Amino acid sequence: MIIQRENYYKKIKSAFLYLPIVTLIGARQVGKTTIMKSCDLDGEQLFLNGQDPEVAAIFQKYSNLLNYLKTNLNPSLKGYLLIDEFQYIPNISTMLKILSDNHEELKILCSGSSSLDIIQKVEESLAGRIRIIDVYPLSFEEYLKFADDRLYDLFLRYDIDSTEEIVAPEIPLILNEYLVCGGFPRVALAGKIDDKIELLDDIYRTYLLRDVRNYVRNEDTVGFNKLMRTLSYQISNLMNINNLSKLTGLSYKKCEEYLYLLEQMCIIKTVPPFYTNRKKVISKMKKIYFIDLGLRNIIYNSFNEIEFRVDNGMIFENFVFLEIMKNIAKSSHLYFYRTKDGSEIDFVVDNLMRKFAIEVKYQRFSKATGVRNIVNFVKDEYIAESYLININLNSVFGKIKYLPAFLTSKIDFS
Repeated sequence: MIIQRENYYKKIKSAFLYLPIVTLIGARQVGKTTIMKSCDLDGEQLFLNGQDPEVAAIFQKYSNLLNYLKTNLNPSLKGYLLIDEFQYIPNISTMLKILSDNHEELKILCSGSSSLDIIQKVEESLAGRIRIIDVYPLSFEEYLKFADDRLYDLFLRYDIDSTEEIVAPEIPLILNEYLVCGGFPRVALAGKIDDKIELLDDIYRTYLLRDVRNYVRNEDTVGFNKLMRTLSYQISNLMNINNLSKLTGLSYKKCEEYLYLLEQMCIIKTVPPFYTNRKKVISKMKKIYFIDLGLRNIIYNSFNEIEFRVDNGMIFENFVFLEIMKNIAKSSHLYFYRTKDGSEIDFVVDNLMRKFAIEVKYQRFSKATGVRNIVNFVKDEYIAESYLININLNSVFGKIKYLPAFLTSKIDFS
């Protein structure tokens, strides 16, 4: 079963208007191969699997590659060459450069399972020829499409002012499921919660750990596993590397190295602090989030329903982070704000023209009220729009827009 992910198709087609090579990157099992195969590209296509040793051998000599493409695509090389897991092919960037320079009508769409490998393979020779598109697990809107076409169609009709009274009651319930099970496509398509958990365990152990451990020294394996578990406890919180080092037994330098690895391999994301006055704010430590909530919960080892969890506020904030991250432009910056005296704003989005403040509370509200930290921040930093993301209320108080979490993607950050 293939569910269309139109947002990625639009990005791919837009990129090909200006560049000959497009690369999809992301963690394993986020659906990159499916996106490649199901994208409606106008022209002949040839799909190759970079993990196949015979395919890798074809790329070792340009004359062989050229003859292969003329035979299997077409003699003029007009169309699309699709290469899945292209980072497994040695010297791939050199071959892609020669192909794109000599055959203007050839478009190349690649995928890779980790940006760490891709950074090593895509060398300076491809500068100006390639666009990299980050592929993430399903957003909540996409998850609805996987879960129920009718609810998805309803959701598309909602806007930022849609109140609880007009929203289908099933949508908040599906959000609760998403908060626990996350957005890997295979997991979304599974019906029973037990099946979802089994699939998440497979993804974690069979795919992600296998890839990551290629870069982890044997003597660091125990410490690395402790690091992963510790990070799962600390989502939405400041990341203190000194404390991580003490808890895991890894050196400070090793913790830094493995945190960088996890971020490059699309397992975690970090958010830096926003500041205009260094003396007033915490300006060193970053906040930590997981790229998928189901992955986080399999590491955390809990799939209890969201309303009965002690970590529901942390999960809720991680969800809002993911929705914001997937909906802001690449040129925008995402921060958090926290002063030394404890005043904080969970997220600050800066699109270089306007700033947005977003506070997150896992709480049901009966009415909107003023929130001092938001009011002060909006006044001090000239914030264009401010939001309080919560469970249920859609309302306005002064300059603060109360918004139910399932409508986070409706915010226009442009």
